[in-house]
Amino acid sequence: MNVFLVAGEMSGDRLGAALMEGLKEVAPDVRFSGVGGPLMQAQGMQSLFPMDELSVMGIAEVLPKYRHLKRRMHQTAEAVLAAQPDVLITIDSPDFCLRVAKEVKAKSNIRTVHYVAPSVWAWRPKRAVKMARVIDQVLALLPFEPPYMEAVGMRCDFVGHPVVSEPVAPEGEVQAFRDDHGIGDAPLLIALPGSRRGEVSRLTPAFGEVVEKLVAAKPDLRVVLPAAGPVAGLVKELVSDWAHAPVVLDPNDVAPDVALARKRAAFRAADVALAASGTVSLELAANATPMVIAYDMSWLSWQIMSRAALIDTVTLVNLVSDTRVVPEFLGPSFKPENIAPAILDVLGNPSAQTEAMALTMQRLGQGAERPGLRAARAVLEGLEG
Repeated sequence: MNVFLVAGEMSGDRLGAALMEGLKEVAPDVRFSGVGGPLMQAQGMQSLFPMDELSVMGIAEVLPKYRHLKRRMHQTAEAVLAAQPDVLITIDSPDFCLRVAKEVKAKSNIRTVHYVAPSVWAWRPKRAVKMARVIDQVLALLPFEPPYMEAVGMRCDFVGHPVVSEPVAPEGEVQAFRDDHGIGDAPLLIALPGSRRGEVSRLTPAFGEVVEKLVAAKPDLRVVLPAAGPVAGLVKELVSDWAHAPVVLDPNDVAPDVALARKRAAFRAADVALAASGTVSLELAANATPMVIAYDMSWLSWQIMSRAALIDTVTLVNLVSDTRVVPEFLGPSFKPENIAPAILDVLGNPSAQTEAMALTMQRLGQGAERPGLRAARAVLEGLEG
């Protein structure tokens, strides 16, 4: 069995790696090719080019790189056509992946699967119709998504979210993390400004201002910042002038398994998180770490996206639990003077988010067969039927 996969960012790399592990379990003779990050490469893929070239978000941010991205789209599609796989699986990053699928479908009858349903329930609902022209099957992470995809003729399987099957750090490792970094029993904030260069550059300075305000109110506060490998150097540079220096966890300094264990310990050890929007809110929920979400983008991107939005929150914990307990500060409200008091409130009343986080994990498939294996079975069933 020959499977071609395409992922465009770190969250997609995690999804792809879990799916590849599942495919190897149900189809031991499977072979992989495509575009992926370090986790997918560890499962047996040699990436066509570095995945982080595709980690660009926002209209204004994409425009300067459009020609290069277009060349990569064509290169990827040509590689699919040359490989003639049993199935092409594109993972998230719809602006890139669906263009690749379109080019492949125009020249072949290769089966196409897209992993992560586009958030048509949030904005641009007509995307589902366009997607159905080039995608045969969708693997959905959220339980309420299949009807949106099935309504326009695509097979859609809810496979659960991989975050529910990822282990959390045991208490011994959590305490060891605190001791190793001299944190002790002090309140700990985990800062998560994203994994893309653009968002890290945009968010980190403001996060530093938030930390400064928090330390003024809580002088014993400690801060840890787990950096994604491709942007670790940039993160260190941006926090070098913070008045209250954080502990930066650079995964490039240690073996991958050590880096992952250290990151999990940090998530579990934290009393509160300040995070960019996205999948990270689910990672925090899996660790029962209360959070505040804060995100900014270019003026043009904000104007377009805010006008197109069909929902009143972007935080997945709020959406899946059908609550609004996680505070978020987006676009114009992304200001340190707004964010810092919200973090202090969460520190003072962390239990306000506990029930919503637990419900989110339950609805995403916690306790069921692991999502990567469910996704693999869905892919095979689609091929057979």
